[in-house]
Amino acid sequence: MQEFGELMLESHSSLRLDYEVSCQELDLMVEIASQQEGVYGARMTGGGFGGCTISLVSAAASSNFRQRVSEAYHAATGLTPEIYVCRASQGVEAVLRP
Repeated sequence: MQEFGELMLESHSSLRLDYEVSCQELDLMVEIASQQEGVYGARMTGGGFGGCTISLVSAAASSNFRQRVSEAYHAATGLTPEIYVCRASQGVEAVLRP
């Protein structure tokens, strides 16, 4: 998890610096998220130039993460972010029909 989280942060940096598809709001959200306890990594996701970020957070830290990130982002921008907690799944798989 630690290594994957580091790759997420490196990926965000590349999107920000090499491709210039991030924005101040997303960079701030990634910065705030990555400073929280229990966070392995964070990066922007989607089409770029605004949108959303994704953070890899330990289940035990998810409640505190949500509250602290929301408060810090609001204090810095005056905006209240929408933060959704979800669980990773196995992802796509073949479905065989009888």
